[in-house]
Amino acid sequence: MKLDETTVLITGGSRGLGLELGKALGRRGATVVLVAREPAAVDRAVAAVRSAGGVAHGIVADVADKQAVYSVAGQAAALAGPIDVLVNNASTLGPTPLPLLLDTECEDLERVLAVNLVGPFRLTKALAGPMVLRGHGLVVNISSDAAVEAYPNWGAYGSSKAALDHLSRIWAAELEGTGVAVVSVDPGEMNTQMHAAAIPDADPAQLQDPADVAATLVTLMEQAAHERPAGRFAAREVQR
Repeated sequence: MKLDETTVLITGGSRGLGLELGKALGRRGATVVLVAREPAAVDRAVAAVRSAGGVAHGIVADVADKQAVYSVAGQAAALAGPIDVLVNNASTLGPTPLPLLLDTECEDLERVLAVNLVGPFRLTKALAGPMVLRGHGLVVNISSDAAVEAYPNWGAYGSSKAALDHLSRIWAAELEGTGVAVVSVDPGEMNTQMHAAAIPDADPAQLQDPADVAATLVTLMEQAAHERPAGRFAAREVQR
């Protein structure tokens, strides 16, 4: 995939991995559309990508909002043209400190699933069809090791990511042969605001820099042009 001819939509694009990925893609010549909930944060992220030399647009939206998701697809196309790559990066932990399942409110579980699973499903549904018609595209769903490890207190988040992994596999199976690839990627533990909220006493020096993980995802996108990836990857497994 030639990134300088690619338009990429990134949810959760105002900070952390989403922002670093936007900057990395911008430096490679891609057109980037960043989606996040806070207008000021979106503006800052767009400015950061542009400062890095990229072409960037911002959309203020909550991916958990059913009506907003379809508006995002339309706005993105109007701003930047057809979307070639969708990165479903927006995530929520739910309430912190992270509670046991017995202490998890049903409404909190519903919110986590809405952001981490249903939002990506809706956005993929809105964008994958046009990708199929054009004969090419890539959907990257950001997962977690909590999707495969049964960590106490991570029930809502881990369940949502496990479901996202399997949803990715089913999308990939159904879209096989269309030119559209779907993968889920576990980025590993990163020095982000979300990680700090989940594990406040973690040593940031022991965590990955989101910019390094972003560089790995850029490599995966470039490889997708000739390898048609599918399934679940750990970022550390991608050869750069």
